[in-house]
Amino acid sequence: MTHNAFIIDPSLTILMAVAGVVLGLVYFASLKRSVTMFVGGKGWLGPVVLTLGRIGAAVALLYLAAKLGAASLLAAFIGFLMARALALRAERRTG
Repeated sequence: MTHNAFIIDPSLTILMAVAGVVLGLVYFASLKRSVTMFVGGKGWLGPVVLTLGRIGAAVALLYLAAKLGAASLLAAFIGFLMARALALRAERRTG
């Protein structure tokens, strides 16, 4: 009996890591924009829509990664954390 679920596809894992980085960069750019809009007093609808959109996109990516296996989920999450580190570093340099 073979268990194909335990076979890790390296190209799929790398793809999910890249998707995690890309989603993370978009996520944190959207976070910065929604905070700027909220603090700038430009209403509440725009920041709420951006917040729901970014949370929905993160949930969708991580759900897809979980369906593809533990290695894909871990790779996507690590990519997301790498994007967080990049966003924080960029913000420290400008701020």
